[in-house]
Amino acid sequence: MSHGKHFTLYSHANGPNPWKIVFLLKELDLDYESVFPDVQKGEHKGPEYLKLNPNGRLPTLIDHKNNDFTIWESGAILLYLVDKYDTEKKYTSTKEPEKYRILQWLFFQVSGQGPYYGQAAWFQVYHPEKVPSAVERYRNEIKRVLGVLESVLSKQEWLAAGKFTIADLAFSTWNGLLGFLLGSEFNFEKEFPATYKWHQKVLEVPGVKAGFEEMARISAH
Repeated sequence: MSHGKHFTLYSHANGPNPWKIVFLLKELDLDYESVFPDVQKGEHKGPEYLKLNPNGRLPTLIDHKNNDFTIWESGAILLYLVDKYDTEKKYTSTKEPEKYRILQWLFFQVSGQGPYYGQAAWFQVYHPEKVPSAVERYRNEIKRVLGVLESVLSKQEWLAAGKFTIADLAFSTWNGLLGFLLGSEFNFEKEFPATYKWHQKVLEVPGVKAGFEEMARISAH
């Protein structure tokens, strides 16, 4: 089967995780086509999609120029893209210990930030019963994660390797939801000033900026 684009990205209009991949694809100037399974109809849990991703979540990436190699889990996809297509290692590092510092923060994002922020969203919006203790727990976990970031970013500009990497990029989508997750009383800039400043710098990275603009256009439809 012939594909016009280098990649097919199975994505979600508002879901934070697929957009990390968009940001990096744009930064690497790699062309892709986004496909949006109808989550309301459960298409991401259907047999066709489960052949691609047995976990039934988004994103999944297919590399048509590498024998239709298919990979899922956003952190793994980011690592695949930098290993294979970031020839200048602009967004990662081959040097030790920098390489492992980047991995350390990427793993913290996918195991810490993403799940806690996601559970906060679940219990505030989607859970059929109101469970104030659960909302409080996950809001506190969000602030704990932000505190970890603040403790490091108050001393250095980027998370690792002295430059913008996939580690910084990976945090941006979920941090973009802080107003929604923590409510209007939360003041990101006041409570976590170094992390806020870093987040604003990440938002100005061209691929990230273009990705958020694309997200806004798609969400509007």
